[in-house]
Amino acid sequence: MDLSVVVITYNEERNLARCLASVSDLAHEIVVLDSYSVDKTKEIALSFGARFVQHAFDGHIQQKNRAWQLATCKWVLSLDADEAVDEELASNIRAAITAEKGVSGYSMNRLTNYCGTFIHHSGWYPDTKMRLFIKGCGEWGGVNPHDKFELTNNGTSGHLKGDILHYSYYTREDHLKQIEYFSNIASKELFERGKNVSWPLVIGKVIFQYIKNLVLKRGFLDGKAGFTIARLSAYATWRKYAKLKHLHNE
Repeated sequence: MDLSVVVITYNEERNLARCLASVSDLAHEIVVLDSYSVDKTKEIALSFGARFVQHAFDGHIQQKNRAWQLATCKWVLSLDADEAVDEELASNIRAAITAEKGVSGYSMNRLTNYCGTFIHHSGWYPDTKMRLFIKGCGEWGGVNPHDKFELTNNGTSGHLKGDILHYSYYTREDHLKQIEYFSNIASKELFERGKNVSWPLVIGKVIFQYIKNLVLKRGFLDGKAGFTIARLSAYATWRKYAKLKHLHNE
């Protein structure tokens, strides 16, 4: 397969083996771009025959753009270390690359596992992402930490059936840590772009986020996990804007 799988990492010994095992039969090469991990990430990557490169982390978008530029194959599949390709998606990736249909990039759905439960509602599914693309036909954009791959030069896109399995949080504490991490990044990005909000608007956004995840996105169908996700999503919104207000008041 004329396919490079690229993964960015930092201390991903818990997840990386599962990720690379899911694509080991697909990839001509695996490239791991690491941000100087201090755990066993390097050893795991090398055990799968990956090319292991290190660069200081300066943003998800920046790092992912570096990663695909390191690829040597025509096609690039970009994954996060806490993701894995299911069998249906792997089969469809193989078929798409073999068929050569004139498509520049393919999107696919992402199914998230939250504390042992796969979440099919709550605004978390299908969570469609473009992850398979011809090298040079686009680049990562968006606003950190919410990156997205965008095709350039009027490239055509398609969609593949099957799921990227996303093992996001093993515990509620993992989720809280991620909220702090992402809210730091998001608030700084908003501040640097000159954005600000009033406290009444912040409260309105928090309330709407809870209702959206639980009711509008049918999070209640995900049971206890759905209620937890709705509550913590609202909390994440609060932390992001509270930190933004703090930056403006410094």
